[in-house]
Amino acid sequence: MSSLTRSIFTGINMTMKIIFVNIIIFVLALFLSAFIPNFINYVALQPSLILETKNLWTLITNMFMHAGVAHLFFNMFSLYFIGSFVESIIGRKRFLAFYIISGIVAGIFFVLLAGFFGTGIGEKIFGSPDIQGVGASGAIFGLLGLLAVLTPKSRVYLIVGPLVAIIIQAVLEGVFPNMAFASVLGFIVNIYFIISIIAIFSFSKKTRRIAIPLELEFWVLPIIAIVPLVIIGLFVPLPIGNTAHFGGLIAGLVYGYYLRRKYPKKIAFLNRIFR
Repeated sequence: MSSLTRSIFTGINMTMKIIFVNIIIFVLALFLSAFIPNFINYVALQPSLILETKNLWTLITNMFMHAGVAHLFFNMFSLYFIGSFVESIIGRKRFLAFYIISGIVAGIFFVLLAGFFGTGIGEKIFGSPDIQGVGASGAIFGLLGLLAVLTPKSRVYLIVGPLVAIIIQAVLEGVFPNMAFASVLGFIVNIYFIISIIAIFSFSKKTRRIAIPLELEFWVLPIIAIVPLVIIGLFVPLPIGNTAHFGGLIAGLVYGYYLRRKYPKKIAFLNRIFR
């Protein structure tokens, strides 16, 4: 690595480094998938295999893999804003360690809940033990859980539009499993994802409404992002790992409670700034 490249890379925060790693791995996975049949099986988290003590490394690799460009884009967009905020509070070393631990805890919840309760009606709530999971969202929910404890009154925007689009897509595919326009619908949803991200940065309030932004306090955000999707999942299968999100959230709440008890004066000062 040249000195210029090294200085540029060391000058950015840990959040951006994690984002770069996710992007690089995603591109590399696309390349390897063209030469290695079922490459996803070696990196995705599958509860039934983990419970047989197989592919244990996927507890880590899954959090750096994504199912598609839109999945990667939405997660990295969320990580950029939430992660940068958390990193500025707890520091880059703690942030990296906590991010990895949250992702692993999220994976463990995903495995255990699906593996032991993912049959019958339980499959609708906890998922099937044979379903593969990938994505950084479990670790990101860990960051949300941490902020829900450390700065519960600070406010953030939840971009509701893409979530609604995912639900609509899942409902239509569930009602019309063999619909001819499935690929077109997927393309439209992906385009809407990108438009929503662009719209949220617009100076025009009317344009921002395209993304359906909802301003919430941090303590409310994890609840809104999990509970409605669990309820909807009882009726329509959604491509969302709610159990992993819940696991990451628990990790964040526990660590947040620890920091709040250990540094009460610093947390009090933090909340006077961000409220």
